[in-house]
Amino acid sequence: MTDTTDDIAEEISFQSFDDDCRLLGNLLNDILHREVGTTFVDKLERIRVLAQSACNMRQAGIVNMAELLEKQLASDLSKMSLEEAFTLARAFSHYLTMMGIAETHHRVRKGGNMAQISKSCDDVFNQLVQGGVSPKDLYNTVCKQEVEIVLTAHPTQINRRTLQYKHIRIAHLLDYNDRPDLSPEDREMLIEDLVREITSIWQTDELRRQKTHSSLNIVEQSLWKAVPHLFYVESHTGKPLPLTCTPIKFGTWMGGDRDGNPNVTAKVTKAVSLLSRWMAIDLYIREVDSLRFELSMNRCSDTLSRLAHEILEEAKDENRHESWNQSMNRSQSLPTQLPARAHLPSFAENGESQHPRLDIPGPDHKDGGISPSPTTLRTGNPSIKVSVTSSENSNGASSSIPSSPSYNSSQPLSQRKFTESQTGKSSFQKLLEPQLPQLPGIAPYRVVLGNVKDKLERSRRRLELLLEDVACDYDPLDYYETADQLLDPLLLSYESLQSCGSGVLADGRLADLIRRVATFGMVLMKLDLRQESGRHAETLDAVTTYLDMGTYSEWDEDKKLDFLTRELKGKRPLVPVSMEVPADVKEVLDTFRIAAELGSDFLGAYVISMASSASDVLAVELLQKDARLAAIGELGRACPGGT
Repeated sequence: MTDTTDDIAEEISFQSFDDDCRLLGNLLNDILHREVGTTFVDKLERIRVLAQSACNMRQAGIVNMAELLEKQLASDLSKMSLEEAFTLARAFSHYLTMMGIAETHHRVRKGGNMAQISKSCDDVFNQLVQGGVSPKDLYNTVCKQEVEIVLTAHPTQINRRTLQYKHIRIAHLLDYNDRPDLSPEDREMLIEDLVREITSIWQTDELRRQKTHSSLNIVEQSLWKAVPHLFYVESHTGKPLPLTCTPIKFGTWMGGDRDGNPNVTAKVTKAVSLLSRWMAIDLYIREVDSLRFELSMNRCSDTLSRLAHEILEEAKDENRHESWNQSMNRSQSLPTQLPARAHLPSFAENGESQHPRLDIPGPDHKDGGISPSPTTLRTGNPSIKVSVTSSENSNGASSSIPSSPSYNSSQPLSQRKFTESQTGKSSFQKLLEPQLPQLPGIAPYRVVLGNVKDKLERSRRRLELLLEDVACDYDPLDYYETADQLLDPLLLSYESLQSCGSGVLADGRLADLIRRVATFGMVLMKLDLRQESGRHAETLDAVTTYLDMGTYSEWDEDKKLDFLTRELKGKRPLVPVSMEVPADVKEVLDTFRIAAELGSDFLGAYVISMASSASDVLAVELLQKDARLAAIGELGRACPGGT
């Protein structure tokens, strides 16, 4: 193309960007007129013009005029009250954020027609194949790949989660605005939605008033969606990776990096680990809800059918005081409330945003015999959901299963025979509880996934109680503790779909969920602990001093190694139960005991900073061993009759 053609193409490509900037800027300006008044908006506009003009003058080399404008700008700002200055800063901050959203949307729109995103995994695989790597070698190498990404909660990450989601929704609305088939009514409603989002942003406090764990938000917003499709090699190798293959894992320092940070305590480490497990289970519950909505078919393998019947039979045995229909509703039927984003294809899901004007059945939606939606009781953070199910007749009145029809000897013989023919030797209740082979309309996948959801919800509830330091009954059969326990019914469902010719369904949401479980497990991210080596030496100083052995930190390296090696071979705990230790030493010991309690399934590496010798490493091994022995001792005292 000629230079002129290039200029025209560039102008056209930026036209939509300018339109988005103008749209968001005008909407924000209108909202500010309503929220803070015209007088302040005029003052804001004057400051904006002075600042822009001063910048333009400096770029043009007119320094004297630029300095004059800057003095006038400084004078206007100095006359503002603190409240006005804060409102001014908020207005400019939100304006720049809106422009950033528009720019990001423009970059995505501009690159949307590219055949391949440079430096993506797919691009790298393509380069390797073109460079002579055979598809077989590529496949085997990726299967054996082990990459661990460790996240940390950086103090500069100050954006609140609620604002992040509002920004995502604005980006989705801009994307929706690009559709050529929007009617004038559609576009008007879209503008109204944008006004609501920007108004909500302005009226929301931007500052974090409480400490949060932003790394968990990153998983929910980005990594959760990306993981199932990150290593897509089928187009290059002819076959997909095994479902449980995990070339990439995630870890975090959040709640574990105590090097020089007195706020990271053993209690914080335990709470972060429990919260991470809570979020993993909460995300799985959402996915299972969507799967229960999707997998409505009746055809399945014999193995899955037997499992579904066992679940229903067990539910029947556990709930004999309830009606059969109620027990079936809990495990078999469509969720009483359609899961969030169930109307969207999996590739379109992103955070909590959704396109406007798409009506989703609300809490009162019923499908056949679906019971009313569960009542949600919020008891702090995180929310605890308690389902309250009731059965209603067509008039809205509560109904119950009637008892067996009764009759007396005064009834006419014909009427008595009619009654007997209706009930026979079985009660009316039994007629409502047919044998399993005669159950009509069983959706086996929904039964199995309903049981999975029940266990996940109990697991989540138990974690909520542990986070609140509330004692709770514990039956391992009622909870999921390992990823393998959760994978078993999911893999069984996958194999059933494949064997019944429904591979296209198996390789959708279900396969994505299996890959997520294999990657994130029941903990979401393994927690890495980091401590400065001097804290370990201080702890051993307290122990050796208490035992009249001298001061550990004053020993030479050989004496330290001899002591550490001897203690590691011993079978007794290092720290006596009766020993009283300073708070700093107790904190180190508590950290190791929390690590022993959580176990290797939830903890990653233990990083020693400022380590300079072999004794620094052995000191950590000895403290870890002592913590394990202490945990075993506490378990024995709690269960004296156990093993």
